[in-house]
Amino acid sequence: MAWEEWEQLKADAAQRQSTQMQLNQLPADGGGGSGRDGDLVVHDDELGKLGNLAYDLLERFRVDADLARPSTFTASIDLFNDGLDMGSALTELHDAWNTQQGALKEACAHISNHLDFTRAQHAKDEAHVVTGMQNAAGDLMTVSRINEYFK
Repeated sequence: MAWEEWEQLKADAAQRQSTQMQLNQLPADGGGGSGRDGDLVVHDDELGKLGNLAYDLLERFRVDADLARPSTFTASIDLFNDGLDMGSALTELHDAWNTQQGALKEACAHISNHLDFTRAQHAKDEAHVVTGMQNAAGDLMTVSRINEYFK
């Protein structure tokens, strides 16, 4: 490989890497802005529905995923006591399933709790914005005063 080719490959890689992540920037095509395609818009009722779905999934999984656990554990002990290696393998499977089950339950609970928190925090922030607009002197501004700025 020639030295020039090596330098070109390094420059190409550096160029690709420098454009992999762009934070706090609009795309080059001018995307973004209110009401344009590609904006993320989520309404409070949608967040509530998503939170409820996550909670329902958590509750269903909590019950349904645990149905085979006692019999699986009993079978693994019986197989192990009978001298079969399959018993210890089934115990490992049982333990791995419990670990994965716990991780999924935690994820569902986290999603549900986070969406509930997001809805409550957004409501607080919205109330603060609505009631807390102040003029340069620090006095609260009425809605009619605010409307004067937009005429």
